[in-house]
Amino acid sequence: MNKIYTGRRNVVINGLNKLGWNLKPTKATFYIWIPTLNKMSSMKFSNLLLEKTGIIVTPGISYVEYGKNYVRIALTVEKKD
Repeated sequence: MNKIYTGRRNVVINGLNKLGWNLKPTKATFYIWIPTLNKMSSMKFSNLLLEKTGIIVTPGISYVEYGKNYVRIALTVEKKD
């Protein structure tokens, strides 16, 4: 499972970094916390991402007060060939 999650993590981190984020690979988790664009609220960013791309992420504010400008991306979805 570690190999699978590491591969998925690398795909997500590399893709987001190509889009302008500056993220470091996380260790020992099956999710990634990323800051929202322009300090947008996590709820607004999550809704925008869903509306524009169909991608579902969890608003950080759902977990902790300090997550208001972060979203959580799960690495649990299988790769489609």
